[in-house]
Amino acid sequence: MNNKPRVLKAFEALDQEIQEQIKLAYPEGFKDHLIKFVNKDGEYQSGLPFETEEKYYLVRMTVAEAKELIAEDDDYDDDGNLRDDVREEFEDKYDEEEDFE
Repeated sequence: MNNKPRVLKAFEALDQEIQEQIKLAYPEGFKDHLIKFVNKDGEYQSGLPFETEEKYYLVRMTVAEAKELIAEDDDYDDDGNLRDDVREEFEDKYDEEEDFE
């Protein structure tokens, strides 16, 4: 059983470091990785799962929001893929931390 704290937030509300790690985990965009869940009010929503060593994140977003986030983000190219230079920068930044897992 996963005993990590669960965090449910909008992408924009996350720390920049978490946003960057999510981009690294989903270099081809978010829309194909969304899952459906029922929130505390019993309503269906969709979100992007992302797990760190400390927490389990469910990033609230719809397919439309996922597409818009990628389209408006300069870290992604016109095809919706994380640019190579950005990917390398994030890998250099976060790979060092992952060595301790």
